[in-house]
Amino acid sequence: MITIVGLGPGDPGMITRAAWEVISTTRVLYLRTAVHPTVTALPSGIVVHTFDGLYERAERFDEVYEQIADDLIARARGGEPVVYAVPGDPLLAEATSRHLLRRARAQGIPVRVLSGVSFIEPTCALLGVDPLEHGLQLIDALDLVIVDAPEHNQAPSWATLHGYAYAPPLLPFPLTPTRPALICQVYSRSVASHVKLSLMERYPADHPVTLVRAAGVADQESATELLLHMLDHRSDFDHLTSLFVPPLTPLADLRGAEGVASIVARLLGPNGCPWDREQTPQSLRLALLEEVHEALEALDANDDVALVEELGDLLLNVLMQSEMARQAGRFDAGDVFSTAAEKLIRRHPHVFGTLDVAASNEVLRNWEAIKRTERAAKGAQRHGALDGIPSSLPALAMAQKVIDKAARSGFDAPEIDHAWESLAEELDELRTSATDPAQAEAELGDALLALARLGWRLNVDAESALRSAVARFRRRFARLEELIEGRDLHTLSVAEKLALWDRAREASDDVDVAQ
Repeated sequence: MITIVGLGPGDPGMITRAAWEVISTTRVLYLRTAVHPTVTALPSGIVVHTFDGLYERAERFDEVYEQIADDLIARARGGEPVVYAVPGDPLLAEATSRHLLRRARAQGIPVRVLSGVSFIEPTCALLGVDPLEHGLQLIDALDLVIVDAPEHNQAPSWATLHGYAYAPPLLPFPLTPTRPALICQVYSRSVASHVKLSLMERYPADHPVTLVRAAGVADQESATELLLHMLDHRSDFDHLTSLFVPPLTPLADLRGAEGVASIVARLLGPNGCPWDREQTPQSLRLALLEEVHEALEALDANDDVALVEELGDLLLNVLMQSEMARQAGRFDAGDVFSTAAEKLIRRHPHVFGTLDVAASNEVLRNWEAIKRTERAAKGAQRHGALDGIPSSLPALAMAQKVIDKAARSGFDAPEIDHAWESLAEELDELRTSATDPAQAEAELGDALLALARLGWRLNVDAESALRSAVARFRRRFARLEELIEGRDLHTLSVAEKLALWDRAREASDDVDVAQ
């Protein structure tokens, strides 16, 4: 028989009568830790055994919990009546109790749990907070600790593969910022630092928080309000320290999709913006196209500030379309998110399932097979390998999409020399058709298609390459206009123009390198 009792939040007067009677009548009492104020008030004459030493030797907390469970179960199986005491309530923020209950039940060992007063009641009393009024969230500080390094047997992440410093995986944020939260076991400055960094993913750096220490312990309890970014600038942390995080207002919840979506819903609501409420999904079509092109320009310019803004504008269009559809009873943002998530999971069985792939080309082949299965399930079977490519794509992008799909279906020469030869042939045909406009147009198209195919072979995005070239030309021409100092280009000789162009090109290229 194993009996688990709670020692309360720290004041001996808060130990329940039932727990005190069990503690007073046992011969041996097992404590998860002696680092708790009630321990000094335990009855004399009983043998106290603690597991504090395990924390010093184990590398991870789960190892400690398993070792405690192993020890206590072995004693119970040997016939010893085991009384195990833990801080607070045995079933609230107490991992060893969960481990012990699971293991004991699996082996048919009876377990009795005597509830105790947890840290929540005195903490809420000290703060003047009703936990049910606004839906108080409870979380262990260790659940907010950021993973620092990958495991040795893991394949490289995107950051590592592309030459950046390792970035920890982005996990779902465990809190809803518009509801209050109580974070327990902020027992060290290091943990506080991790908690701060995690919270600042969604909360402003100057968000007020309250550090609570020894709640319920007379002459020791305290509640100190401070700004979030100052949390780890202090050192008075211990095992009785918790952090209260007040809720954000909906208009302050700016770092999550939910917050932005609520702002969009308000704009389209009864008391929202007159202009926004007049829009339709079709009226936003042009804006969507413009935002895509502006995002592409920001990408081409390597301008992160502009890219953040343009991606935000794209997201706003998605959320506006989704909110209009929700109000019209067609679909909502949840449908958009779930469709995207389900598609990613379904099309990546090598990540979320058991399929093994050796290289990215295998991923692409498998992807095409999955998409064929999806289309068949929808009753939308395509008749050709090139069906389904949007006709509104820019010409070069469409060309490379067509070339890529044709190659995936098996229509491509494996040698890159063939692509070079094909381009040379098309250029020769273009040269011979220069006097026939209609024929020249057709041959120029063939040459551009051959050039796009060569770019595809070289793993170069033809659309981006041309955009970059045009951007370079514009910068060089702007520099040329500066160099001629107001003179008319028509008055300059060819030699003068070429000399100025060389100077403009060198000057603009120097700026590109510096940037």
